[in-house]
Amino acid sequence: MAAPTGIYARESGYLNRFVQLGVAGDRVVSVSFPTVADETARDDHPLLDRIDRYLEGGADDFADVGVGLTVPTDQRAVLEALRRVPYGEQLSVAKLAGTVPDLDPADDADQELVRTALAANPVPLVIPDHRVRDGPSGAPPEVEQLLRALEGL
Repeated sequence: MAAPTGIYARESGYLNRFVQLGVAGDRVVSVSFPTVADETARDDHPLLDRIDRYLEGGADDFADVGVGLTVPTDQRAVLEALRRVPYGEQLSVAKLAGTVPDLDPADDADQELVRTALAANPVPLVIPDHRVRDGPSGAPPEVEQLLRALEGL
């Protein structure tokens, strides 16, 4: 990403709110969906262009977007595994747990770890927690449902 470090936001008619990015160097460190953008936010980031196309129905898995995760290691493993779920596909919390080394998909504690990681996801959409049908999301529920609908989930 060529854009400088900072906060970027653009209004989405589809979501009826803003998509706001926090960027540090070449990494996205946060994605949020406020009803009012940060007053210092700029709207000229290439990832916002991609997100616009995605919200207009263009398939994009955002797998190549650099992400700076500041979450515990066990949650990071869950979120990194989730990045491999393709556009338009969904899975369950248990199935996601089964893709993470050292997690047992049948273990309640491991499923809770997955749910905790999903709820704490600092970059929803880029890390597509909306593709987990029975888990929480880092995005507001109404945004999660719109993203699921967009992908036919």
